Amino acid sequence: MQKTYLVLGCKPWNRRLFEESLQQLPGRWLYLDSPDQFSLALARKFSPRYIFFLHWSWKVPEEIVGEFECVCFHMTDVPFGRGGSPLQNLIVRGKHDTKLTALRMTENFDAGPVYLKEFLSLDGGAEEIYLRAGQLSATMIQRIIREEMTPVVQQGRAVNFKRRKPEESRVGSPASLEELYDFIRMLDAHDYPRAFLQYSGFRFELSRPALYDGRIVADVKITRAGDGETRK
Repeated sequence: MQKTYLVLGCKPWNRRLFEESLQQLPGRWLYLDSPDQFSLALARKFSPRYIFFLHWSWKVPEEIVGEFECVCFHMTDVPFGRGGSPLQNLIVRGKHDTKLTALRMTENFDAGPVYLKEFLSLDGGAEEIYLRAGQLSATMIQRIIREEMTPVVQQGRAVNFKRRKPEESRVGSPASLEELYDFIRMLDAHDYPRAFLQYSGFRFELSRPALYDGRIVADVKITRAGDGETRK
């Protein structure tokens, strides 16, 4: 019997990855991009072998996690770095690479057993890194469905990250050009609160930074202060 797989993602690059890669794999593949589409009744209707979460901003109901094998991809070498905003929390800590971890979801965030981990570079802007992580996730998904591996309980001391708030994107007092460059690039992704400054009633949002010859060259979007501050 043909197996069914559900894939959930909320970013534009997640859908492209599904259409260009995952949908071509053996089995029946379905994609959802809104929590309004996702429910226990729907999961029971399709009875998926796995439910994969590529990038999901909402809490998954415990009854779904308990009944189905739900797999998420977390951008740290867990148990180090459980919690929110892993990419940003890694870069502000000076990390240049990490592990992308495929783990089984449980009632506790990022605490479930691990299927596998793969090396992930943190070079480039945030959206570039997310795209790279997405491609790597697709490769890991292929291995998971092929081998149907048993996840292994995490070992070691847990280090938890806090989800960043939009106001934390305000540029503070960086110690160097390199630190400022890292701050700008780690927030440079679709639908993320970009690094910003406010001056004389205006808001200056920074993106697409390039660091060379002792300077940063970046794009700047200027709006009146208060505009665009409600984005998630």
